[in-house]
Amino acid sequence: MYAVVETGGKQYKVSENDVITVEHLDANVGDKVTLPVLLLVDGKKVTTGNPVKGAEVVAEVLSHGKGDKVVVFKYKAKKNERKKQGHRQPYTELKIVSVK
Repeated sequence: MYAVVETGGKQYKVSENDVITVEHLDANVGDKVTLPVLLLVDGKKVTTGNPVKGAEVVAEVLSHGKGDKVVVFKYKAKKNERKKQGHRQPYTELKIVSVK
């Protein structure tokens, strides 16, 4: 059994005991969060909806962190204009506890 859930504007295919990295969620480590289910596959039965009625995916927050640094460098040729910026995207690591 697996499901497709949506969080942070992205969709993830998950099943029980999967560990996924999603956009930062406002939840403490150890909290349980419920994710909206867009598709549920149970054997040969496929159920769709936005969200699927009666379907539930519960995940536990394992940790928060920041991704690798991305360097943004802008310049204008022959003008001595340079601008260097760095960015680290925050993320939340989730463990899927149950798919119902």
